[in-house]
Amino acid sequence: MNRDLVLATLILALCGSAIWLAGWLPARPGGRVEESGRAAERRSWLALWLPLVPAAAALAALAGWALQEPHLTDEILRPLTPLFVAPIAALWLRAAWRAGRALARPRVPPLAATLGLLRPRIAIDERLSRDLDATARQAVLAHERAHCRHRDPLRIWLAQIASDLQWPSPRAAARFERWRQTLELARDEEARQAGVDGEDLAAALLGAVRLAQRRAVSPAATLVDGEQALVLRVGRLLAPLRAPTAQPWRACLALAGSLALLAAATIFGLGHGDLLVRALPIVVG
Repeated sequence: MNRDLVLATLILALCGSAIWLAGWLPARPGGRVEESGRAAERRSWLALWLPLVPAAAALAALAGWALQEPHLTDEILRPLTPLFVAPIAALWLRAAWRAGRALARPRVPPLAATLGLLRPRIAIDERLSRDLDATARQAVLAHERAHCRHRDPLRIWLAQIASDLQWPSPRAAARFERWRQTLELARDEEARQAGVDGEDLAAALLGAVRLAQRRAVSPAATLVDGEQALVLRVGRLLAPLRAPTAQPWRACLALAGSLALLAAATIFGLGHGDLLVRALPIVVG
């Protein structure tokens, strides 16, 4: 049987199943009250991706197997395999469709947002600019510039894909929404660290909400995202700026551990990939 066909099927069956099952892991609890938004954003980002590490390890092992396997492999897929992988394939197609749809220009222009995956740019509605005073406009620009520096549109797009691959898990959705909320808190703090007054940015948020209500649309722009998030953000903006509480070594340790696991999985696939593939119930070999 063609090796590439077997590999693609195994990726859907093994990696797709691992990703979907990971979506049902308990969502990470909220951050501590005294925690800075930047620290909470880093923790939420890790919580979003760590459940996918087992699927990445399985993919690395399958890649190792494919590298040493001849083009015509002696591993054969069982006849009922398409029935097993069809739901996972449909889930991946749904995620791909939603990812493509997210790239389309929104029908309702955002009030204030950072757009563009590879070349981020700032878009601010002219009516919002007219409604805000000079200091509030500068606060909005500082917030959106922070999004540009971190290429947040690309990160949001990738995180949405990861969440969609775990649909319909409410826990995966909770991890995604938790990260989106802490992302805005982190960018608010960066704007304040750059010299923006928290009251000016809070005034800009409230001005965006008032304009959104007059337009009879949900304030879904990056600047404002939901009533509860608005209350939390305004409360933090009016409070003293929190000092960073993150411990960067934890993120480095998680990255190093993940890379080591992927390297070990690839080496295992090169040397013993046949054992893994033949152990799967969808393969005869």
